[in-house]
Amino acid sequence: MMEQVLPPDQPWTGIPPRIGELLGPHLPALADEVIEAIMERVPAYRRPLRGRFGAGIRTGVEEALGQFANLIAEPDLDRAGAERIYRGLGRGEHRERRSLDALLAAYRLGARVSWRRVAEIAIGAGVDRRTLALLAEAVFAYIDELSALSAEGYAEEQSIAAGEVEHRRRRVAGLLLEQDADEGTVRAAANEADWKPPATIAALVWRGGGGRLRPRLPATALVVEDDAADGGTALVPDPTAPGLRAQLERATRSTIAVLGPAVPLLEAPASAVRAESLLGLIADGVVEGAGLIPSDDHLAILATYGDPAVLRDLAAARLAPLDGETPASRARLTATLRAWLDHQGEVAPIAAELHVHPQTVRYRLNRLRDLFGAALEDPARRFELALALRSPVWRRA
Repeated sequence: MMEQVLPPDQPWTGIPPRIGELLGPHLPALADEVIEAIMERVPAYRRPLRGRFGAGIRTGVEEALGQFANLIAEPDLDRAGAERIYRGLGRGEHRERRSLDALLAAYRLGARVSWRRVAEIAIGAGVDRRTLALLAEAVFAYIDELSALSAEGYAEEQSIAAGEVEHRRRRVAGLLLEQDADEGTVRAAANEADWKPPATIAALVWRGGGGRLRPRLPATALVVEDDAADGGTALVPDPTAPGLRAQLERATRSTIAVLGPAVPLLEAPASAVRAESLLGLIADGVVEGAGLIPSDDHLAILATYGDPAVLRDLAAARLAPLDGETPASRARLTATLRAWLDHQGEVAPIAAELHVHPQTVRYRLNRLRDLFGAALEDPARRFELALALRSPVWRRA
């Protein structure tokens, strides 16, 4: 089995220096031929060579050909300046909002045109076959280097642009979360960030698992960091759009996240406040849940839990008649009272829910009337009892 011999990284180092000198006088005409071929065969460059565009193309081609000939004549040539040119061409493609495909196609076409002319010149000068083969390797290895430099420049510009866009979007999010945000200021910032303001928006707040959550959010979401470790806030446009809820559920599987209500654009702070309130209740153990938790599913808790101390006092005051009961009796009477309130005093459904005989229900109700008296006939007191019985504070006491 023959041993594989890899081509040299810089094949021009093996070419006699006189070949570089031989190519020099032909470079201006070759540059014109390459530029003409690029303009004719690469659609993105099929336009007059005017202004910065024209100067950039001509400089790139002339520099490439001149440096190639100089590398053959002087392999240790300092190439830092030329490398900046080809990185710059890559950055320019990104600024022009083109993919890198056009520039790479121009490089490949330029290499083919150049090789055809270089081969003609070398053969005319009686260059031997080995040197001719090295010339071919050198042309295409050199174009590969230029392509790699432009790809690096394109990636650098892409990264810078992405960071700028992210910074601008964070500014939009910050403006939206301000109380009494100015609509004109918000829309101007959104335009700078290339973000289309939606009619409605919802806040998503989370705690833990943010590193996995953020990349899975909709591309249009505005992400805002907060001070909590690995937590954050995002503003999600058009939260009722088809399929969005399922996407958010997938994104939040590994964390606890609360989705605030859908609100008009400039009311984003209200959505964020409600979502943060529910996330706080979850952290305190008042509400249980994991993954995506819509705040709209817990409106009653949010409505009655504005001041936990008040709710605790309400439960203690209204359920005080049960304090003298044994734990077992208290549990039975509590369950019966809640069922009585839920079923508006109808014995049969109460018995079915509690899995006891209707006569047992009647006995317990008599006991409750003895304990609570007229409070059971007062609609306002019955409402307060219902709140107290559903109070997480009271249940945990």
